[in-house]
Amino acid sequence: MIQSMTGFGRGEASDGDYKIEIEMKSVNHRYLDVNVRLPRKLNFYENEIRNQAKQYADRGKVDIFVTFSDMTGQSLNVTYNKEVAEAYLSGIRQLSKDLKLENTTVAYEISRFPDVFAMEESGLDEDTVGALITKAMEHAGEQFVLSRRAEGNKLKEDLMGKFLRIEELVGLVAERSPQIVQEYRQRIQDKVTELLGDAQIDEGVLATELVVFADKICVDEEMVRLRTHVIHMKETLEEEGTIGRKLDFLTQEMNREANTILSKANDTIVSNYGIELKTEIEKIREQIQNIE
Repeated sequence: MIQSMTGFGRGEASDGDYKIEIEMKSVNHRYLDVNVRLPRKLNFYENEIRNQAKQYADRGKVDIFVTFSDMTGQSLNVTYNKEVAEAYLSGIRQLSKDLKLENTTVAYEISRFPDVFAMEESGLDEDTVGALITKAMEHAGEQFVLSRRAEGNKLKEDLMGKFLRIEELVGLVAERSPQIVQEYRQRIQDKVTELLGDAQIDEGVLATELVVFADKICVDEEMVRLRTHVIHMKETLEEEGTIGRKLDFLTQEMNREANTILSKANDTIVSNYGIELKTEIEKIREQIQNIE
């Protein structure tokens, strides 16, 4: 099923003590580029998150945001360094003695000195947290894929409409081509009449000129290839897996045929059709940049 490279998914998991929330966002990118942002205490799981992300995307710039909540109430421990406090107190007493100052030191003042008290984070149960991250990633990944597929369906519907217009334009070029030759024949006859009066132009010479002209403006092969490329594009949209690069190649081939039609056009109407063909193909090219 066709997938866009734009998507979003959110998932969470909790066991009562810990809670993990994960958001996945992606935009267009030529290759798969996964960026993980998570609390420093969870850095041990970054590589695993990257590996899990590859299950849900083959292309695109994917940003993953991880939020961690510790609900045990024991995430921080306050430790008291007795040796440091005694050293501060000894120093203050000596200072008071040397400068003959009254020693007014109280415990609160000593507690504010550096390293008397320290805040330490309690250890994590890495296995438990890892299992929660995996579960939250699965929930986020499922939503992520669904959103990409929904966006992909919209892209497919839009592309099918553009393919239809290209087929219509090719049909109009095919319908117009014989008329161009007839009009050219009439212009030659009118020019001969203008220059020579009632003199008749040699039919053999006229036929030769018309054959040369018709061959010069003939775009039958280009139209056949354009129709074939459109068929291949439609078939590719039904394929599984990564199809964006293949669609991009087919679009380049379609643009090449449209350029040839435009260069051979010896007619204002066909030129206008060729310009519209190139415009539609460019719109297709822009759209498929969003397809994985």
